[in-house]
Amino acid sequence: MLKLTYTETAFHMERLTQSPEQLVSLRVRLAMRVGQSILVEPSSAAFLLPRHLPMLPMLEDALCQHNSDAIAVCVADAESVEVSLTGTWITTDPDAENGIFITLLDEYTEYLLFTLWQEAYTGASFTVNSD
Repeated sequence: MLKLTYTETAFHMERLTQSPEQLVSLRVRLAMRVGQSILVEPSSAAFLLPRHLPMLPMLEDALCQHNSDAIAVCVADAESVEVSLTGTWITTDPDAENGIFITLLDEYTEYLLFTLWQEAYTGASFTVNSD
């Protein structure tokens, strides 16, 4: 599962082993215990990745093979592609843009997407073997 945490200025991505149902259950129980409202609803999210990332063609190939409705990649402009995901939005304030978005993809697609995000946004560098 991928977890995208959105704040006012940025977002952070994590790759988790727990199921979406487990995460939602934990969040709802936490909100109940502290007396806070919580909104959990089906939603979509999108973010940009630079087009020059060496592993991007691998993601595009994986999407062609797995044909998932939960993810789409399209050209945004000369420098970027837009990754669109469907999943679940969790927030405590329905009027704010802060919250958590979770989605479940096949394991390889999650790995590729997370690796691309790390390379684009955290400065981590990965090499691609062309064997």
